[in-house]
Amino acid sequence: MKKKSVITLCVVVLVIVLAALLAINGMQLGWIGSDNDIVPVKDAISLGLDLSGGVYAVYQGDTSVENFDVQMDATVTIMINRLTAEGYTEATVTRQGGDRIRIEIPDVQNPNDILKIVGTPAHLTFVDPDGNVVVEGSQVKEAYAAYDTSAGKGNQPVIRFTLDDEGTRAFAEATEKFLNQVITIKLDDTVLTAPRVQSVITEGTGIITGFTDINDAYTTANLIMSGALPLDITLIESSAVSATLGKDAMSTSLIAGIIGIILIMLFMIVMYRVPGVVADIALCIYILIVFYALANVPGVQLTLPGIAGVLLGVGMAVDGNVIIFERFREELKGGRTVAAAAQRGYKNALSSIIDSNVTTIIAAIVLVYFGTGAIKGFALTLLIGVIASLITSVFITRFLLNQVTNLGFKGDKLWSR
Repeated sequence: MKKKSVITLCVVVLVIVLAALLAINGMQLGWIGSDNDIVPVKDAISLGLDLSGGVYAVYQGDTSVENFDVQMDATVTIMINRLTAEGYTEATVTRQGGDRIRIEIPDVQNPNDILKIVGTPAHLTFVDPDGNVVVEGSQVKEAYAAYDTSAGKGNQPVIRFTLDDEGTRAFAEATEKFLNQVITIKLDDTVLTAPRVQSVITEGTGIITGFTDINDAYTTANLIMSGALPLDITLIESSAVSATLGKDAMSTSLIAGIIGIILIMLFMIVMYRVPGVVADIALCIYILIVFYALANVPGVQLTLPGIAGVLLGVGMAVDGNVIIFERFREELKGGRTVAAAAQRGYKNALSSIIDSNVTTIIAAIVLVYFGTGAIKGFALTLLIGVIASLITSVFITRFLLNQVTNLGFKGDKLWSR
């Protein structure tokens, strides 16, 4: 049994070392640039606004409309679709309080352009010469940027669109009634183009001209497809955050965290001897679990308060081990053998560990559900940290302690101060 425990502990240490190297350096799989490559954890973790820099904005909705909550949720969805269509997949759009929407977009070069994309109502209308709306933007099924390669037009950027059945009927009637007259296509109060009707359009497909750059056509097409905002919103706050401040905070927090963890490890060894070494190994596993989770769990961003949540989770993990080892010491003083004291001490400490972690998990879930911005970032990392702490305390520490007690070390001073 002693030989088996030695092999098991060696395998555990080897796995920890390999996992740490993989987290630090990553791994190249297959050809260079393969999508299957394992990137370093520091590159895979999504950083929040306060660490990576970027822009945030807060909009307030008009509460006088009917079904306000439904309209707010729809507005949030449309904003997310707009930003995703423009390639800002890491942007977060959340409701803040009852009537506000908070948008955070990390690592942005042109904040004003982003705010324009988000806040533009994008209400597309086809207006006849009498000033009547013929087709609404909601009746446009598809709109995409393309080049018009018709004879004599070269490669002119256009938007091709397709209407639904209702829009097709209305547009057919309008083009028949106003043949050889102008039907203006507007995006809110801005005229995109005012083409003259050359023929009756009955199939519900057409093009919007007037663009000189394909990127302008692409942006406008995305705005059209995202639909009009169902709610009037007002920008009440916006700010750009410097990436330099985030880097300084990140490096300072990292140094503080490393120093704190080293001191904790030394404290555990001094106070609990061999069990303290077990606690340090379990703490290394805890740290790896947390950072791999931050890198792979969808929707998690590491923020400055989130770093505090990670470090608080370290304290929770160590606290669980302290409870176990204090019970272990009490059993040793009662005359039990090392193996029996480990089993008994763990059993006596289990309920306290579970109770303390579960209550913290409940608090973190509440903060995740109701919190926004930095509060939500803190709550998410705290939740991950506490779950990892519960896993290491309940399973990993017990497993490692059982393996160490099987080694048969003699002398009370090795097991307790």
